[in-house]
Amino acid sequence: MKMYFFNMTLGGDNLFTGIIEEQGEIKKKVSGATSGFLEIKAGKVLEGTKIGDSIAVNGVCLTVTQMTGNTFTADVMAETMRRTSLGALDIGSKVNLERAMAMNGRFGGHIVSGHIDGTGVITEMKREENAVWVSIACDQNLLHYIVEKGSIAIDGISLTVAYVDDSLFKVSVIPHTGEETTLLAKKPNDIVNLENDIVGKYIEKLMKPKEEVPEKKGISMEFLMEHGF
Repeated sequence: MKMYFFNMTLGGDNLFTGIIEEQGEIKKKVSGATSGFLEIKAGKVLEGTKIGDSIAVNGVCLTVTQMTGNTFTADVMAETMRRTSLGALDIGSKVNLERAMAMNGRFGGHIVSGHIDGTGVITEMKREENAVWVSIACDQNLLHYIVEKGSIAIDGISLTVAYVDDSLFKVSVIPHTGEETTLLAKKPNDIVNLENDIVGKYIEKLMKPKEEVPEKKGISMEFLMEHGF
């Protein structure tokens, strides 16, 4: 029996699955003109973690720069603070945490790179029996890649899209996901990080027709005669 192996590299960073391991707590937040850092209280994600490893914080891939017994620190660029929901976090805010996927780990969610495509705004949270429907409005450039029954990462959580139209999409959150993540603690008008399914983005890129490059003309006898040689 033949065995095939592949190596997946996503922008030089690690791979995540969107299966949240625990909720952490912001202990310190420093934002400067060009950069800042977050100090986050955690437990499980610190097991086996070392300086330089990656941890997704609300879906944002961050590099561990310092560690104590129950906290880790990660530098955050000002651009990341502006373009994600990390900038809106306060001391005491709960965040979803996931370590980069180990090569021998199970792939429980979908391919998540930790590179946020944009943010969305929760417009409604509606309970239906044991689940909660969460509606999220976002820009058209994000909705373009969201398909019904497809995957979406919301604050780093791998979820299945249950409904989508030209202004918003909806997911149905089961009790286990609600208990293990921060999503159901949010309320309408809260901002969430969104990462589209990376597979769709790559397929679109590869399927686009290549622009034709004008053929370069070399020097010929006709060219020389035309220019007086």
